[in-house]
Amino acid sequence: MFDIIGWLVAGLVIGAIARLMMPGKQGMGILATMGLGIAGALVGGAISYFVWGMDAEPMSMVAWPGYVFAVLGSIFILAIAGANSYREYT
Repeated sequence: MFDIIGWLVAGLVIGAIARLMMPGKQGMGILATMGLGIAGALVGGAISYFVWGMDAEPMSMVAWPGYVFAVLGSIFILAIAGANSYREYT
């Protein structure tokens, strides 16, 4: 149960950081921001695993690349979604 709550809270924080770092207005609610963060964590975590080749513990000193890549993965997803929504309106 606490793992699910941890994923939801981390997804919300990561998604909010990605939205703050991405210029422009994103029409998203809290649940969409949470989903963005969770998806970015999955993408970024996979990239971090392939780059560093280890499974880091969440609270260890070697876990920071996973968090950085989670935010970068969220920004990447947000950029793709923004590019697709921009094409719809032009």
